[in-house]
Amino acid sequence: MATDPLERAREEFLAALAEAGRDAARIEAVRVRFAGRRSGLLRDLEEALKTLPREAKPAYGKALNELKRLVEERLAAAHDGAAAGGPSRSLDVTLPGRRPVTGALHPVTLVRREIEEIFLRMGYSVADGPEVEDDWHNFGALNMPPDHPARDTQDTFFLAGGPLLRTHTSPVQIRSMETMPLPIRVIIPGRVYRRDSDLRHSPMFHQVEGLVVGEGVTFGNLKATLEAFVHVLFDPRLAVRFRPSFFPFTEPSAEVDITCVLCLGRGCPMCSGSGWIEILGAGMVDPRVLRACKIDPERASGFAFGCGLDRVALLKYRLPDLRLLFSGDERLLRQFEGAR
Repeated sequence: MATDPLERAREEFLAALAEAGRDAARIEAVRVRFAGRRSGLLRDLEEALKTLPREAKPAYGKALNELKRLVEERLAAAHDGAAAGGPSRSLDVTLPGRRPVTGALHPVTLVRREIEEIFLRMGYSVADGPEVEDDWHNFGALNMPPDHPARDTQDTFFLAGGPLLRTHTSPVQIRSMETMPLPIRVIIPGRVYRRDSDLRHSPMFHQVEGLVVGEGVTFGNLKATLEAFVHVLFDPRLAVRFRPSFFPFTEPSAEVDITCVLCLGRGCPMCSGSGWIEILGAGMVDPRVLRACKIDPERASGFAFGCGLDRVALLKYRLPDLRLLFSGDERLLRQFEGAR
């Protein structure tokens, strides 16, 4: 009969499977021998179907399908039995286990937390605000009317209908002065957005700003605060210098430089041989900004400062390229495993 090869195949399969027992490797060998896709016995029996007379094909096909079903069910049961019966003889249980993959905090997150901790110890609180802002809080209240040239340097992402992605965290300064009673001492970290992308700039980056407003606040208070901050964050050996500058929302304004953290003032490629690195912008809050927030500049004064968290991370961790922070490269993050 035409079904004889099928019966012989069935008997050979059951015998081979019984001999394999619960050895996973031997069970897999039986699977390849009988049910392999390229050279298994079942495949050969399928090819034989094509050569049979037309009248013999229905019975042969039915028996072949039953054999396939038997092979699949018995192999599945054999694999389950091997797994339940413990490791096979081919598994070396003396090998060390696999190390679990653990995450790590991003360098910018580490720097942000450290800066927050420094200013919390100084008596500041951490403030936050929306990343989608209106023109008044992002520009108008900060002494940048619609025709002010400083708006051009922001290179803003405008949204349909008038809102925009904030170009700095300064709008949170305005919201703090509008809602908080004096004296105000806040630190403001967060994401900001500008149309800028090159070796040293990214369209999305991180800033941290500080604001102090109250009676009798002076530029001397600002200098003492920033010097203490730099010495705790980087190195007490670093010098701090203030250079006159201009910002629309502070008067007087200053750029703040520190001794190069790499060469300690001797000169290197990082500081272009000058021995100094610009780290902050700062100044006394402009009286017009205080008035925009309904604060009488005759009664109160204040100072503000801000820096790029990404740049601080670059300096603190000696990274050569800003774009590494946004690359998602796990090799960079693994260097900070265990840091908190």
